[in-house]
Amino acid sequence: MIVRENPSRSSEVVGQVEVACPATVDRVVRRAEAAYRRWSATTIDERLAALRAGADALTARIDDLAVLLARESGKVRADSAGELGFSATYLRWVTAHAGAVLADDEVDDAAGRLILRRRPFGVIAAVTPWNAPIILAMLKIGPALAAGNTMVVKPSPLAPLTISAVVEILSAHLPADVLQVVHGDAEAGAALVGHELVAKVAFTGGGAAARHVAAQAATRTTPTVLELGGNDPAVFLPDADLSPTAMERLVMASFATSGQVCMAAKRLYVPDSRHDEFVEAYVAAAGRVLRTGDALADGVTMGPMINAASVARVEALVAAAVADGARALPLGGTDPGTDLDGGYFLTPTLLVDVPEQAAVVGEEQFGPTVPLLRYTDVEDVLARANAGELGLGASVWSADEERAVDFARRFEAGFVFVNTHNRTGLTLRAPFGGVKRSGYGREYGEEGLREYAQTCVIHAPAAFRPGGTALAANAYPA
Repeated sequence: MIVRENPSRSSEVVGQVEVACPATVDRVVRRAEAAYRRWSATTIDERLAALRAGADALTARIDDLAVLLARESGKVRADSAGELGFSATYLRWVTAHAGAVLADDEVDDAAGRLILRRRPFGVIAAVTPWNAPIILAMLKIGPALAAGNTMVVKPSPLAPLTISAVVEILSAHLPADVLQVVHGDAEAGAALVGHELVAKVAFTGGGAAARHVAAQAATRTTPTVLELGGNDPAVFLPDADLSPTAMERLVMASFATSGQVCMAAKRLYVPDSRHDEFVEAYVAAAGRVLRTGDALADGVTMGPMINAASVARVEALVAAAVADGARALPLGGTDPGTDLDGGYFLTPTLLVDVPEQAAVVGEEQFGPTVPLLRYTDVEDVLARANAGELGLGASVWSADEERAVDFARRFEAGFVFVNTHNRTGLTLRAPFGGVKRSGYGREYGEEGLREYAQTCVIHAPAAFRPGGTALAANAYPA
């Protein structure tokens, strides 16, 4: 049994779910395979109508589900409601666009008849994380089901409750076994990813777990989509806007969900000539928008971390940087009604005078601290920003959009934001995903829809039609 505690009040049990043994996983996948035969035979209009009904039902439950999500994950209630609402919005976007994106393409001309069909894979295994458990599952559920696949979701043991409720809500508008959930740790994950009837795996999470998932899937040559972590640089060019609104946007880009976001701004680069001005503006902005406390408390904008191990890891990164000469500037305020000792709370910090070789610079912090680094040469800062194995997101800030875009073209990142970062810079129409060791495959946009359909071809060459020129038996195509 997985028992989930409240990160804001660690002595409080929020709920529990039953762990699926390999035999249970096998039964669930086999039910999904049987359902696939029926679901894939329906029209796409029927599938999209069911997903629209599910989106409406999810919208009606946002308020109570937001409380549950805040209690099990520590994500503040407003952000929890926002994630749930955005998940429904994304599902509706899928229903508005999937019909055209997944339709067959057909050409019939002098060269012959060519049909490109976009067909489902079968049973999709989705392995999802705890930091944004609803939207990161929905990015897989929506496209997969629209394309005619069935899906089994294995959520993180650290946030199993709300996604289970969401799956139940959506499943009420779907045929039996089209969408199912199983819970567990590595054993359940391995049983799901390595199952002989799983046709594709979609994973979001950390690099170490991704390597295990990819290796397990490779034993059956099962294709995968991997959306992994990032160590996103935010580069401020000399003419960047440091106004209060820009700085508030940047602060939340680093500290939303207590910094536990793959595409958070994790390294800040500022011109040496504007360093002190930047620090003053940043600290002031944090004072206005950051308030640490219980995820359900009114006015709180940053809740606890997910567990004690995460707190200890970030504390160690900050301590090591300070030992190497950095200064840790505490940010924002705290909710006076919250018992900070009763949960997994950590004061957000801006690290200044950080050595380039510090672990907090080279590693993904995934917590409420961010290093500030100086530069004097634009070419040098580009090289430093591109250093490392990860390449998920990045941002460039400048009063001159054209200059910013020219700089952005040279980032080694899958998604580059201009004058913003993190969720305020996303758009449903743009594919999202990483380069280098930040994964492969894409979510969002038309590419995210096509990840769950495979292109199959029907070709009738004109040469072999009655009256055609024909070709020799060993001829190459012209």
